[in-house]
Amino acid sequence: DAVGILILCLVSVAAALDFKYHHAEELEQYLKGVHAAYPSLTHLHSIGRSVEGRDLWVLVLGRFPTHHKIGIPEFKYVANMHGDETVGREILLHLIDFLVTSYGRDPVITRLLNNTRVHIMPTMNPDGFEATKVPDCYYTRGRYNRNGEDLNRNFPDAFENNSARIQPETRAVMDWIKNETFVLSANLHGGALVASYTFDNGNPVTGSLKGYSRSPDDDVFIHLAKTYSSNHASMYKGTGCDNRQTFPEGITNGYSWYQLEGGMQDYNYVWGQCFEITLELSCCKYPPADQLEKFWRDNKVALIEYIKQVHLGVKGQVTDKNGNPIPNAIVEAKGRPHVCPYRTNEQGEYFLLLLPGTYVINATVPGFKSMLKTVEIPDNTGNFSALKQDFSFPEVSDQIRSRAASCPKTPLYEELARASAAVKPTVHTLVLLTVMLVIFK
Repeated sequence: DAVGILILCLVSVAAALDFKYHHAEELEQYLKGVHAAYPSLTHLHSIGRSVEGRDLWVLVLGRFPTHHKIGIPEFKYVANMHGDETVGREILLHLIDFLVTSYGRDPVITRLLNNTRVHIMPTMNPDGFEATKVPDCYYTRGRYNRNGEDLNRNFPDAFENNSARIQPETRAVMDWIKNETFVLSANLHGGALVASYTFDNGNPVTGSLKGYSRSPDDDVFIHLAKTYSSNHASMYKGTGCDNRQTFPEGITNGYSWYQLEGGMQDYNYVWGQCFEITLELSCCKYPPADQLEKFWRDNKVALIEYIKQVHLGVKGQVTDKNGNPIPNAIVEAKGRPHVCPYRTNEQGEYFLLLLPGTYVINATVPGFKSMLKTVEIPDNTGNFSALKQDFSFPEVSDQIRSRAASCPKTPLYEELARASAAVKPTVHTLVLLTVMLVIFK
């Protein structure tokens, strides 16, 4: 009976989530209460500490919350990166509440959590949130971390050298990305109403001269952004927050909106093999608490539908002749190479987000002949499983392993631009010679 009463108390603690702002101690208490009430469905851990020593809490939800399982993709939501942008912080707590209370009752949520490992970080900048003493719709110093750094300008950049000193919060997230096989992510902000997607920075190689910085997976990013905006109560209308700015269908290419160096979504995509978009959820950065319930209602469906997109495309394992996994094999869809090639994890797994269609998947173990397979990818998001396509290399024995490959934290697209510029004179010369030959004839 005592155990039953204890469990009932824990469930009550977990369920007692009001629509208000939860400061550091309350947030920690709530997360610990949820984990105590749902120990088999959740895993609570800190990925590091802020400048002032506050834990950067992450609650993991899923059928196997404590560790990665082969075939189950990893998904993450991160909020409150700017400490004074607060709506995401609170709606992620309500998302946690909704997921744990719906599991086992709602068949869609049950299947979603059985087939997806969901990581939720309600605040990446707890110091900035606590420093925002007077809530404001506009800019406050709480935007920055305790060292006065903007965390969304603090990551290595693929286009130019970022001279900003990497902060403890940024380092913790970089290590977290490195240690998990994240496939899809979203970063929750405030101050606008739009879904923004990669690239945030750019150069002529990615089309920046035309005001749009296009990634090799631009079609997938547009789909991801539209998935969120179209399932949001009003984002899809694209009206923005004032008459000066509109966003057709509620989405924008990051660079087209404004250029950003050292952003987290570009870092995820280039170095983390993780597709991330930035969600601006409120015109007011720090709105009154009595509006939080409406923000939750406006975003609830979109938050769930977006998680489902982690099951787009194709996934599988690369193995040797004995069935052992081959880590660090390169697996990419033909025609869309990444500047830092996407590689298999320690279990030899790969995940590629692709829209429905026909693709040629190229698997390469360095030093051996590449293997090509043509796949017809359906929309499997409703089945909570991407198409499975494995690769087995019969000439590779378990004694041979690809060397661990780390992509250098240098501006990779800057090097590509230099190479592109270097060949231009040659091209111009060839064109000139052709014209002269025509004239001579």
